[in-house]
Amino acid sequence: QVQFVESGGGLAQPGGSLRLSCAASGIILRLTNMAWYRQAPGKEREFVASIGSGGRTTYADSVKGRFTISRDKVKNTIYLQMNSLKPEDTCVYYCNHDGPLWRWGQGTQVTVSS
Repeated sequence: QVQFVESGGGLAQPGGSLRLSCAASGIILRLTNMAWYRQAPGKEREFVASIGSGGRTTYADSVKGRFTISRDKVKNTIYLQMNSLKPEDTCVYYCNHDGPLWRWGQGTQVTVSS
C-alpha cells in the first residue's frame, strides 16, 4: 500500500524559506513521477511542482523561480525547497503521484505571515 508522510511545514515570515519533505512507502520514488500539491482553505487542491523519473522538473507559474523540487534516491524522499515565501503560499502541502492519484497523506501546513 502506498503511503506518503509530509513534514517540514511551519510558520515563516514573508521572504523566508522552508523545506518540505515527503517520505514514501510502497513505491520507489526514483521510478515514479511525483508532484507537490497544495490546498488553501475553501479552495481546490492545486499543482505546485513535479519531478519525473528522469529528473525533469516542472513548476506552476506562481512558484517558478522560488520553489525547487528534488529527490533523494537513497532516502526515498522528495523535497520542496521554498524560498521567497509569500502570504499567498499559505496552504496545506501534499505530495502524490504526478498522474493517477494515490491516497493522500495528512499534508503539512505552511503559514506565511509577519
